[in-house]
Amino acid sequence: MFPTAVYPLTVDQIEGNSNSRLKPTVILNHSGQVTGYSNLYNYEEAERCWLGNVILSPGYRGTGLAEALINNMIAIARNELVVKTLHLCCHSTNTRGLLFYSKLGFKPYDLTKITGKQGELIAGILMRISLND
Repeated sequence: MFPTAVYPLTVDQIEGNSNSRLKPTVILNHSGQVTGYSNLYNYEEAERCWLGNVILSPGYRGTGLAEALINNMIAIARNELVVKTLHLCCHSTNTRGLLFYSKLGFKPYDLTKITGKQGELIAGILMRISLND
């Protein structure tokens, strides 16, 4: 989740975050409730942008919706923003996410230091996928 977020996410939190992001995207369930959210940011024309805030409601994890959401964001980056690479930062504490992004074709290329909500040190693993294929 984004640094200012408090779980569970509310529409107001998502709306406030999406104002500074590109292509905010939600997945709705059959009842019209938001079950997934993501966006893009740090767009550098024709070069790269970053995948941000990939969030899925716990009850929908493992259903294929996260993969569909990320594939949709990849398509937006490739076809609408026409960038060469899509980047992301995944926390070292998110083993499931790291394995998932790797499965989708994202490759790690660097580390960054992140301070967690409790002041703890976390490694941010920078990953990217080429969109030229």
